[in-house]
Amino acid sequence: MRKKGRVVAKTHAPAPPRLRLLIASSEVVPYSKTGGLADMVAALAKSMARRGHRVGIVTPLYSGIREKNPGLQRLDYFMRLPLGDAFVEAEILTLEPEPNLTVYFVGEPSMYERPGIYGDKAGDYPDNAQRFSFFSKAVAHLARYLPWRPELIHIHDWQTGLVPLFLRHQREREGWADCPPSLLTIHNLAYQGVFPALAFPFTNLPPEDFSPAGAEFNGFLNCLKTAVLLSDGLTTVSPRYAREITTPEFGCGLDPILRHRAALLTGILNGVDYDDWKTERNEHLPASYSARALAGKAACKAALQARMKLPVAPNIPLFGTVTRLADQKGMDIQLGALEEMVAANLQFVLLGSGSTELEREYQRLALRHPTKVAVRIGYDDALAHQIEAGIDFFVMPSRFEPCGLNQMYSLRYGSIPIVRVTGGLDDSVVDIADDRLEADGIKFRELSPRALAKAIRKALALYNVAALMRRYRTNGMRADFSWARTAAEYENVYRKLITERSTTGLQ
Repeated sequence: MRKKGRVVAKTHAPAPPRLRLLIASSEVVPYSKTGGLADMVAALAKSMARRGHRVGIVTPLYSGIREKNPGLQRLDYFMRLPLGDAFVEAEILTLEPEPNLTVYFVGEPSMYERPGIYGDKAGDYPDNAQRFSFFSKAVAHLARYLPWRPELIHIHDWQTGLVPLFLRHQREREGWADCPPSLLTIHNLAYQGVFPALAFPFTNLPPEDFSPAGAEFNGFLNCLKTAVLLSDGLTTVSPRYAREITTPEFGCGLDPILRHRAALLTGILNGVDYDDWKTERNEHLPASYSARALAGKAACKAALQARMKLPVAPNIPLFGTVTRLADQKGMDIQLGALEEMVAANLQFVLLGSGSTELEREYQRLALRHPTKVAVRIGYDDALAHQIEAGIDFFVMPSRFEPCGLNQMYSLRYGSIPIVRVTGGLDDSVVDIADDRLEADGIKFRELSPRALAKAIRKALALYNVAALMRRYRTNGMRADFSWARTAAEYENVYRKLITERSTTGLQ
C-alpha cells in the first residue's frame, strides 16, 4: 500500500556543460589519408560534435583539398610565424561539414601542396621537421587566438608532438594564463618524428628546451617523446596496446617515460564509423545484406571474384587483406603462409601498397597462381569495401597493431578475421578459446608462416561447417564497435583533464 504523504517531484541533474575542443591531426578523412589515423580523427570529431560539443579540427591544406571543396572560406585571421631564420605566412581556410564542427586548414603551398603527405617513392620529405614544426606552431597559435576559446587541445601522433612544448612556452614565458591542457593520442609508437639536433632551431624556442626535460632524446629532436613527456594526458587506441607500450618489447625506446607517466595513460579502443562501413544501402556494394539476411553477401562474393578475375565459385573459401605492405603488418609472414597454403582449395585477394619488394613478391605469387590469387597495388576505397564484403575470411597477421580497424570492418561485414594476438586485435576479436558461444574470429600467437598457415587450416575447417560459419558471422555482425561508446570514453578523459586544470591551476 502506498504511503501517505507529500508527492515530491522528480528532479534531474543538470546536463554537463558542453565542451570546447580543438583536435589537431596531420590527416583527416575525407580530406587526406594514409592510414587509420585519418579515419579515427574524423569519426571522433563528428561524434563529439553530435554529442553537442563545440569541435574544431586543425589540419594542413594538402594538394587537391581546395579544388575538391569549393565551400572553403578564408578565416579573417593573419598568421605569420617564425621558422628558424625566416618568417612564414599561412592562410587559414575553414569548412563546416556539420553543426558544431569546423575544420581549419593551414594553407602554406610550399610545405603542404605536394604529391604526398609525408613523402614520395624516394622516401620521407627531407624538410618534414620544418613542415610539422610549423604545423604544430599553427595549432598552438590558433588555440590561443580562436574567439571560441578551446578548453582542451587533443593532438595525434608525432606530427603534432611539439604542440605541448609550444603551449608550455606560451604559458610560462608569454603569459598565457588560461592555457588549456593537452591530450596526446598515440596511434603508433613506432613512428616518433626523429630529426637531427640541427632541426631544433626551426622551433625558435630557447636552447634549454632542447634537453631531456623537453624535446631532446638521445641527442636528437624527438617529436613524439616531447608530447609523451609534456602532455597533460595520454591515450592510445586499445587497452592492450596501452599495456604493451610500457614494456621494452613494444615501447620503441620510450617505455621508461611511458612507465613514469603510466597513471596518465588510458587505452581506448577505436570505434568504427557505421555511417560509412555498413552492409545495407552502401553505394560501394553490389548487394545489401544483414545478420538476419545474408543472401546478399553471396552476391558480393561473386561480384568480387569477377572483378578480381578469379573463377566465380561460391563454394571456394575466399580470403583477403587490405593493408599497407609493411613488416609491421606481418606481410612477409602472410606471404610465407600463402606459399604453403595456395595448394589448398582457396582463393586470396589483396589490396595494398608499400614496400617495393613486398609488392613485387605478391604480384609474382598472383602470376604463378592466377586462378587462386589476385593482387591490386594501390588504394581504392570502393574496392576496400567490396573486399570486406565479398571475402569469407580477413587475414591480419600483424607483428604489432595498436588498434586496427580492418578487423572491426570485417566483423561488421560478416567476414571472419584471422588475427595475431596483439594490441587491438586481441581486444576486438573473440576466438573460440575465449568464448565458444560468442566466437567471431580466429587467433594465433606465434609470429611465423607455420602458425598463420595453421590458422588458415582452421578457417578451411570452419568453412565446411555451415551452421558454425553462420554463427561466427552473425556474432561478428552484431558486435558493437560504434563511436557512441568510444566518444563517451574520450569525453570522460576530456572532462577529467579540464576539471583538473581548473581546480588545481597551472602547473
